[in-house]
Amino acid sequence: MELSLDAPRPPDGIPPIDFRAQLNDEQYAAVTAPPGPLLVLAGAGSGKTRTLTYRVAYLLAQGVKPGEILLLTFTNKAAKEMLHRVQDLTGMEPARFWGGTFHSLGHRALRMYGEAVGLPRNFTILDADESEALLKQTVEAADKGFFKDKTHPRPGPLFDVLSLARNTQASIADTVTRNFPQYAEISDRFPAFATAYTARKRAQNVVDYDDLLELWLDLLTKAPEVAQYFAHRFRHVLVDEYQDTNTIQAQIVDRLAAHHCVMAVGDDAQCIYSWRGADFENIMTFPDRHPGTVIHRIETNYRSTPEILNLANGVLLAQPKGRHFDKELRAARGHAQKPFLVQTMDDREQAEFILKRIRSLVEDEGVSLSGIAILYRSHFLALEVQLALSRAGLPYHITSGVKFFERQHIRDAVALLRFVYNPSDALAWQRIAVLLPKIGEKGAQKIYAAAHDHARLLQKNFLDVLPSDDVKSKVAKDARDDWQAFCDSLAQVAEVMRTEAPSAAVETAIDGWYGDYLKGAFADYADRLDELKALVGFAGRFEEMQDFLAQIMLLNSETSDRQVDPDADAVKLTTVHQAKGLEYDVVFLIGLADGQFPGRRAIEAGDVEEERRLFYVAVTRARNELYLSYPKIASRAGPGGMMLTPSRFILELPSELYEPLKIKRSYAW
Repeated sequence: MELSLDAPRPPDGIPPIDFRAQLNDEQYAAVTAPPGPLLVLAGAGSGKTRTLTYRVAYLLAQGVKPGEILLLTFTNKAAKEMLHRVQDLTGMEPARFWGGTFHSLGHRALRMYGEAVGLPRNFTILDADESEALLKQTVEAADKGFFKDKTHPRPGPLFDVLSLARNTQASIADTVTRNFPQYAEISDRFPAFATAYTARKRAQNVVDYDDLLELWLDLLTKAPEVAQYFAHRFRHVLVDEYQDTNTIQAQIVDRLAAHHCVMAVGDDAQCIYSWRGADFENIMTFPDRHPGTVIHRIETNYRSTPEILNLANGVLLAQPKGRHFDKELRAARGHAQKPFLVQTMDDREQAEFILKRIRSLVEDEGVSLSGIAILYRSHFLALEVQLALSRAGLPYHITSGVKFFERQHIRDAVALLRFVYNPSDALAWQRIAVLLPKIGEKGAQKIYAAAHDHARLLQKNFLDVLPSDDVKSKVAKDARDDWQAFCDSLAQVAEVMRTEAPSAAVETAIDGWYGDYLKGAFADYADRLDELKALVGFAGRFEEMQDFLAQIMLLNSETSDRQVDPDADAVKLTTVHQAKGLEYDVVFLIGLADGQFPGRRAIEAGDVEEERRLFYVAVTRARNELYLSYPKIASRAGPGGMMLTPSRFILELPSELYEPLKIKRSYAW
């Protein structure tokens, strides 16, 4: 279908493109759709990027000028890839388009017209560290002692709270309640900090990352002449990954496309970033906000086997009625093996099964290591798999962070335990002491030297003299309020270490001073606490603290000696969030038990729909083989473990969609 019978003559130099031959029926219908509001629901593996690229090429072929097309993406990489593909098709240089991320195009608009909302053209942009530093100065000017309380958020986590509230346009109180409950008791103080922070930015003529969106929206709502310019300039607005838009981004799109044509491309079933501000309602209410919207569905999947897609469709059918767009993925490939459902006794057996199956895939079936991915909902679920792969010498690459025992909070907790077990371990002391306010490496060394001398003089244990006035006098003034709690916590850990198992000592360390520190140091406190509880479970394997600590150091040494090039042939370990947009020959999706996936907090909140969409994203990463596994016992719960039930996402699937795979205790097939 043509845009119009009297469309302008295509620009010179654009080669003829046979759109009919290069696109399937669904893609062709979307690419050649008449002007107007269009919502393209592109299922997983269906060629979303191809559809957007050819839409731009089609518009150019119909005589639309490149400067009249606005392409909004979520990464600069995505914009560059699309515009370079357009160049390959049409010869049109990327620089002739307005294409890029919301933030980069917001910056471009503000540089041109920011004065209309009181922003001088010579404004500068703060990076993340500078934004946090300015917020810190602002808060300390209003309340000098705020950051001295270890349970209060540090500047970074506080910035995260304010940023999420700004991007979702929710109140700070609601944002804290939903996403940062550890700060609930002091959230009433945050709005004043936010107001003062904004005033300080304006006084210094600087903006932060979020301002690039907020002020661009201000331009479109408070400066009518600027809004009119953009509305007339861009005849066509195209938005990639529309399901990931936050409240401000959706409003920017609505304003830009108020009188003209918009094509939003996305998949409601892959909206998984609410914790980053993405709003599921944006894509669901798009037709309501853009009357006359024509919906195009692209459902032919070129990635996965029919059996994997049957299971994915089963996940979609379990969604609540009326809370999603109907769609059904159809395979372009031939039939193959059904997905396997694997029940194991515990996390260790799950890891051993995966290790054995990977070896078989590589040695017997010729699958490359890099074609294999192990996906999980949360980092702590991958601990046993990391240990098994490390011991077996199989190279693996973690694409969503660092190895479990190298994560900052794990190293902190282990250092605390090392120091209590061996007070002569000065490096362990230094790692935990510098967590106190205003104590750096030199300060930590002075305190350590004073305590060491005092203990020798009085013939006392090192930990016993830490609370003394002689040692406390060496502690920085800002840390003295914390000092007694810090010393008491170390003493409690020492007492438990003498009388109980290592797991009890780890639990005591987490429940004490370090647990309070964690609340203020990390916005994702709850997730990190889960990982520390996994450390409790790991400690449950050992009867002696020395064996527990030695094993961690040996494991760290083993894994750090084998740094894997991200491009090397290695198994990929990643959270499902980080795997979105990627695909693998073989996928192992682990930890599929209620409380693990979906997560405990989602279940308690009575809202598991985003978790179900996350499950859908996970299963659609697999091309050829898919293994769904869950342990019967959660070893992270400590000695004896805790009984688990299969994920509700498995139980709601018809059993004919998968094949149960029983493993023997010897891990044989």
